[in-house]
Amino acid sequence: MSTSTTAQIEGPSAFPQAAPLELRHVCKRYAGQREPAIPDLSLEVVAGEVCVLVGPSGSGKTTAMRLVNRMIPLTSGDILLGGRSVLEREPNELRREIGYVIQQVGLFPHQTVSDNIATVPRLLGWDKQRTATRVHELLELIGMDPDDVGPRYPAQLSGGQRQRVGVARALAADPPLMLMDEPFGAIDPITRARLQDEFLRLQERVRKTIVFVTHDIDEAIMMGHKIAILRQGGQLAQYDTPAEILTNPADEFVAEFVGADRALKRLGLATLAEVELLAPNGLKPGANKVALDTTVRDALSQLLAAGGEPLTVFDEREQVAGIVTLELLGGLLGNGSLTAGEPASSGGQGGEPAT
Repeated sequence: MSTSTTAQIEGPSAFPQAAPLELRHVCKRYAGQREPAIPDLSLEVVAGEVCVLVGPSGSGKTTAMRLVNRMIPLTSGDILLGGRSVLEREPNELRREIGYVIQQVGLFPHQTVSDNIATVPRLLGWDKQRTATRVHELLELIGMDPDDVGPRYPAQLSGGQRQRVGVARALAADPPLMLMDEPFGAIDPITRARLQDEFLRLQERVRKTIVFVTHDIDEAIMMGHKIAILRQGGQLAQYDTPAEILTNPADEFVAEFVGADRALKRLGLATLAEVELLAPNGLKPGANKVALDTTVRDALSQLLAAGGEPLTVFDEREQVAGIVTLELLGGLLGNGSLTAGEPASSGGQGGEPAT
């Protein structure tokens, strides 16, 4: 699949592979309710980026998402996808061009995995060969054997496998926008962490515009290019990058929502590749090893678990990139030279072969 955000989709779609999304003064008021669910929400999502909507119960995050594909009607305001109002589109036609992934997956139990993935291409009138080719491609893309998994039924898959199939189904017609409503919320923590990692790798390849709803701020920090924090009553408290929200919360509500450990959370946004590592100085690599793309937070955790014994850092070629110690990380944090998303230096000295 092409990773270009400007490549045109084959077939009848009116949008490019990834399209910008804009909410303009969006308001949603339900009949009989004194206060609106969303009073006035405006934000923009760059094509090919992930916007995470997060907030407490009653903040309107799922409502905002469902307004995008017209599952519920707008009271006022407008939503533009690819520069065109969604109100100009016939709702069913619009939804076929927006991928949708929900917490409970929603696969059809009486259809095979292949048939489930082929749902939207069939609705769009794709021929059988084109549909079969696309299903095969997507199963391989999500790391599943098409010949093994394709003929199975949803009940024969694990929860994690069903969720991956749900993502594949949402990608089937190569939509310009994907909506993901707490897609990993009903999965055990270990499988959830693996799916999050897999999804981020997948997004690096497909580069979709994604609106992702979660109640988990840690998941929001991990998944989003930008995060929209909504307070109760549907008001936007802050919309910014994870690093900026953690470093400069807009108010006390945001600071409390992201947690008192936001300094530690910032460490999860920087990797050892952004740190000036200590030179090995001819020392053989120790027993405690770590990859260069490890987050500073995870490296600190490993250092503490190892009783402070230094970690030897390896790059993707299995070459020694340097050494990291508690003193090194403590010094960077103490003098403020390690800021989430900003390199602390040009990197450490390395290049020695692994042993």
